[in-house]
This record gives sequence, structure tokens and C-alpha cells, in this order.
Amino acid sequence: MSAFVELQAFYKNINRASEPVQNGIGHFNIFKIEDILLPKSKQANYSRRSFYKVSLITGHNKLHYADKCIEITESALVFTNPTIPYKWERISEKQTGYFCIFTEPFFSRFGNIKDYPVFQYPDAAIIPLAVDEVCQYNDLFIRMLNELQSDYIYKYDLLRNLLMEMVHSAQKRQPAHDNILAGSNASERITALFAELLERQFPIELNYQVIKLNSPSAFAGQLNIHVNHLNKALKEITGKTTSQLINERLLQEAKILLKSTNWTISEIAWSLGFEEPNHFSSFFKNRGKTTPKKFRQLIID
Repeated sequence: MSAFVELQAFYKNINRASEPVQNGIGHFNIFKIEDILLPKSKQANYSRRSFYKVSLITGHNKLHYADKCIEITESALVFTNPTIPYKWERISEKQTGYFCIFTEPFFSRFGNIKDYPVFQYPDAAIIPLAVDEVCQYNDLFIRMLNELQSDYIYKYDLLRNLLMEMVHSAQKRQPAHDNILAGSNASERITALFAELLERQFPIELNYQVIKLNSPSAFAGQLNIHVNHLNKALKEITGKTTSQLINERLLQEAKILLKSTNWTISEIAWSLGFEEPNHFSSFFKNRGKTTPKKFRQLIID
């Protein structure tokens, strides 16, 4: 299983006293990036965290997020969640900005924060910003920081509103994901249900855990529709076939497991529903352009 960083470990790593969890409202805190920069030798490992995080960062970085490596040369807004492992690799010494962390109970009475696209899709989670766009989000972080330090009795309600303003502002820049989730016609509803079933199987945390749905017919059976109907709906909304969507997600999870665990290739293959390791190796090579063994070695090197 990939490393899982709890709140206590996070505060210990940045040499800060852990903030108390407020009864009934979860945990929320904000930091200035330049105040807690760690030496490069002590940068965090590729791992999952037990909390959500929204970062506004200016500097040269590489973000290893799920199976992707995204280079950020100037400024970006980044959303991360507890189910996807990630790691910041700092390239330049100068780093500025803010980040806030919060637990799911912080939003539990106000909806499911995990359902928002910026916390679901890696492609929607990292938003490059032009210089003139940074000010908007910088001002929001400053307002949240000032509110957190105030003695206003309803400050956590206001903090939720300010954070949601940031989430919605980010999502409006990438409306395609919203259409899939919020659609009203039959194809959109089928696509949303398929996506929910697919993501519900991840992350894989134990090497004896095996996903149950890894074929178009399995998903169609679960949704109680004909496989051709499912394929038509997905193709209409996403432009991709059922098999393409399943295989893309399996490849992503395979890369995550190869990067973040010491499981054998056979164990990873079994967890992803491949009965034979050589079938998994062929699948990975055809789509990842290298073998699982070579991919893992490249990460180590």
C-alpha cells in the first residue's frame, strides 16, 4: 500500500504544533508556502494524505500526481484529495503562495466535496495561471487567512463559502467535466453512473484486493443495460468507448501502484483483475509503451 500521511505526521514534518480538530466541523488551516519550505533533502514522498489540499503556488516545480508528472514553470492552482497520491518536486529555490488543508467533515453538512470535478479528475485538478489571474486567488487566500485568525463566531461558515468560491471559480475555467456530472439526458446520466462505478473501485490499498468490474459487459450488467447501449452513451458524451475508458483508468492505477508500492508485478496484475501476469504486461506495454518492470525502474532511477 502507498504511504498515507495523517494530519499529525503532516504537522510534525513541517515542524508545527498540530492544530486541534474542532468538534463537529472537522479541520481547516492555511499556510504561507514561504514560511514552511523544507530543505530539498526533506521533501515529502510520493504518498496519499488524509486531508484535502488547495494550493496556490508560484515557482518552478514538478508535481507528480497520480500517474502524471506536470511541470509548473510559473503559477498554478492545484487541488488534491485523499484518494490520489502525489508529490511536489521543487526545482527553483524561490517559492511563494498559500495552501489550505481541510478534512472531509469540514464540509460534511454542506455537501460532498469529493464530488466536485477539481477533486475527482487529475486533468481538472491542476490549473496554470497567468500573472494577472494570480491576484484573484491570492486575495481569496488572504481573506481566508484573515478570517481564520479572527474571533468571528461564524468564521468557519464564511471560510467554507470562500473556499467554495475558489472551487467554483476554478471549475468554470474547465466546464467539460461539469457537463458529465450535471447532465439531465439519459446518456449523461449513464456516463455519470459509469464513472462513479469505475472510480469506486480505487484506490487499491491491499495486495489481495481485486477489482470486480474491468470489462464493458461487467459494467453494463451492473447498470442493467445492454453493453451496446452503454458504449453508445459513453461515446456520445466522452468521445471514447467503454473499453478505452476502462483501460485508461486501469493503466493509471497500474502506474500508481508501480510507483507507490513494492508489490510484485503479479500482485498488481491480480489486483487489477488480470488472471495472468503476462496478460497484464502485454496490456501495459501496448498502452504505456514500456513494460511494467522498465517503468518501475525508470521511477527508481
